[in-house]
Amino acid sequence: MDTDNNTEALSKSSVKYFTLEEIKQHNMSKDTWIIIHDKVYNITSFLEEHPGGEEVLLEQAGTDATESFEDVGHSKDAREMLQQYFIGELHMNDRKKEAGKDIFITTTGKTSSWTTWVIPILAAAVVGVMYRYYVLEQKSS
Repeated sequence: MDTDNNTEALSKSSVKYFTLEEIKQHNMSKDTWIIIHDKVYNITSFLEEHPGGEEVLLEQAGTDATESFEDVGHSKDAREMLQQYFIGELHMNDRKKEAGKDIFITTTGKTSSWTTWVIPILAAAVVGVMYRYYVLEQKSS
């Protein structure tokens, strides 16, 4: 078991990091790198195999293609295939700060159990009382 932990630690420490400037230089059909979710892929050998055509990939060459990749809705198989082209990760200093990571939500976990049914019941009761009042007003007029 200790050997597995050492192997895992070694593989994590051996990841190569590339700067955005380095990646931008690989934007040609004979040398094509892209970034997807802060991981760098050399997809040069995949260009001709891509079902959408190589032009689609060349438009993204040397840049962060995460948004385009996700917009297309690639299959699980495509995501797994991508792993064989992995060469490293985007350097920490060049990564985009995601807005979602700055959101802090604190909760005790106890409120959701009773508020999920009490609030709708109270809302329904108020609507019911207002409806009855309105109906009685209409009958007395």
